[in-house]
Amino acid sequence: MKKPAPFLVYTVLRLLAFLVPLAILWIFFPIFREFWWLAAIFAALIGMSISMLFLRTPLTDASTRLHERRESRASGGQADADAEDEAIDASNDPIDGDAKA
Repeated sequence: MKKPAPFLVYTVLRLLAFLVPLAILWIFFPIFREFWWLAAIFAALIGMSISMLFLRTPLTDASTRLHERRESRASGGQADADAEDEAIDASNDPIDGDAKA
């Protein structure tokens, strides 16, 4: 079975860390139905705390994947630049060796 993308896993878990406390606040505390903005603030704080405590591994996986993608993109660009430098150096070299200085 294919492993799910780390970005998707982390995003879904972060959304759940926000939406579940928001739903609990709205369902069990009727005052938050009237002050929905206060419920959203509390849910954001709770979600941030949950994220910092329990979602360290998915965050590390997503960060590692991002680093690998950037490194592969950068190494491809560096190989391209090296090939261009070699072509320029080859075109500047005298062919028959009797270049005047």
